[in-house]
Amino acid sequence: MVQSSRRASTRRIARRLRVPHTRVWRTLHAEGTYPYHVQRLQHLGPDDFQLHRHILFTDEAEFNRNVVNNTHKSHVWADENPHATVESNFQLRFSVNVWCAVLDDQLIGPFILEGRLTGEA
Repeated sequence: MVQSSRRASTRRIARRLRVPHTRVWRTLHAEGTYPYHVQRLQHLGPDDFQLHRHILFTDEAEFNRNVVNNTHKSHVWADENPHATVESNFQLRFSVNVWCAVLDDQLIGPFILEGRLTGEA
């Protein structure tokens, strides 16, 4: 069923086969298949490709160390415990503001902006 429809629901398969959902999940996992999230993309028509030449796409971002990275969903797959670690430097503080833009096929920047980003700045 999965080979004929890659988007087949494991619960729907379980209902059709009259087996527990967990059995379908374990069988698919044993066969080396894994569930991947589908990524949504905007459909573009032929006329849309001319529009990008006249639009300036910009963005700015602040990168800092105030946010703690969540390692809860980080895994290392192995047959024995590799005692994997992640190093961190919480005692070092930094903040960097970056601005960049794209116009047609040109990249403008990136520029490092000094100071704090405010509406006035």
